[in-house]
Amino acid sequence: MNPPLISVLLPCFNDGEWLDEAVQSVLDQTWPRFEIVIVNDGSTDPATQNKLRSWAMPRTRVIHSENRGLPGARNLAARHATGDVYCALDADDRLAPSWFDKGMAVLSARRDLAFVSHWLETFGDERWTWSPGRCDLPALLARNTVNGAALIRRSAFEAVGGYDEQLRHGCEDWDFWLRLVEQGFQGTIVPEVLFHYRRRPDSMSRAMTTAGRYRGPLRDLVRRHEQAYRGHLVSVIVAKEAETLELRREAARLERDRLLTLEPGLERAREELDATRAKAARARVEQQAGEERERLRWEVGELRREVEDLRRSWSWRVTAPLRWLYARLPRTGA
Repeated sequence: MNPPLISVLLPCFNDGEWLDEAVQSVLDQTWPRFEIVIVNDGSTDPATQNKLRSWAMPRTRVIHSENRGLPGARNLAARHATGDVYCALDADDRLAPSWFDKGMAVLSARRDLAFVSHWLETFGDERWTWSPGRCDLPALLARNTVNGAALIRRSAFEAVGGYDEQLRHGCEDWDFWLRLVEQGFQGTIVPEVLFHYRRRPDSMSRAMTTAGRYRGPLRDLVRRHEQAYRGHLVSVIVAKEAETLELRREAARLERDRLLTLEPGLERAREELDATRAKAARARVEQQAGEERERLRWEVGELRREVEDLRRSWSWRVTAPLRWLYARLPRTGA
């Protein structure tokens, strides 16, 4: 009996620069059966358009569409998928080679689970690890602890209607996992880094947080799941307080490291820099003194040559008697 087919739902909007890496991370999977459904989500970048028009990598199909936004593009990919399990992968991220194998081992062993997630590690212009422990309803209400590239059974995906296409500006993943768990579907998290999340200056997640655009989608998310938030308000508050406390501890640890390690190191570096500058200043003085000595030696040499030339000249010989007489004239004092 063949193992289940995994369909990778891969929207691409102007991310052709990184698309090869994302697809290759799927092709490198140790799991034998998968397909990749790329949706060209109305890309306007000529390089991305050209790449997708001539796409020829194996096990991959490209669907061209007008711009639908991330949730709409994922749903379109799902409608063209034929697999029993879905994995939503963004075009600039990467999967660990063993993710499908390890995720499917969990789903095969536990028929009560609808999805399985993992830990992630960022790469690009940031490096940190995200290692959530739970994905039950109270945990999910406090924070989205399920990563986008989680494996989910097709039946569960279809039961909740896929992603909400109205959420084009953020929180579409969070809303999706909340709706699943609210309807009784369960998931778990493999405690291992099996997903690599690219961080770059223009990434959507960073733009939302730095530009203050996160409040609108977050407020909409709470409104959509108001009943669940009301029912688990205490748990959410406790989780947020614990998260805030941990952030404060981390800030305190960083401050301690700064005071105990960084500041002394900087002070030593400043002292070494000052000593180097002093040595350089002394070296410049010695160099200038050496140059002055060389100049004086050169001038003395030139004077000596002029004197020798004068003594060998005709005028020096002619005036020799006069100099002899002058030298013998009596000197008058004051």
